Amino acid sequence: MHRRPRLTWLLAAAVALAAVTAGTVWWLTRPLEVTAPVGAADPACAELAAKLPASVQGQPRVATSSDSPAVAAWGDPAVIWRCGVRPPGPTTDECIEVNGVDWVRHPLKDGQSFTTFGRDPAVQVLVPNAYAPEPLVLPPFSDVVAAIAQGEHRCR
Repeated sequence: MHRRPRLTWLLAAAVALAAVTAGTVWWLTRPLEVTAPVGAADPACAELAAKLPASVQGQPRVATSSDSPAVAAWGDPAVIWRCGVRPPGPTTDECIEVNGVDWVRHPLKDGQSFTTFGRDPAVQVLVPNAYAPEPLVLPPFSDVVAAIAQGEHRCR
């Protein structure tokens, strides 16, 4: 008689552990919540998306909540690519050149936002502080964005 309660307790513990593990796995594989930008339907965004790297800073690509090719992410914390954002106008934010592509850098609470300058559609790359120095994440993105012609606006 004493074995049955122990067996019941062990079975209950095993079921609870399985439920927690399944919940954890589900949480880890849940797509990253990312919104497609206003200009995501621009055909150039789909062309650029086909050239995006499989990994960034050694981090694999991760699933996002958006089915738009204008959105992509890599790693945890995620580096996020968004094509079709509004092109930046005149700004006092820092403007840097990486592999021939101009980027406007805007500091965020937990990282940096980089938006192409003088290209349409504009591309935004969000880089968490975990990848500091953040501009070192941009070269593979600059190589992709270089396919968009540089307009008259440039970093000076």
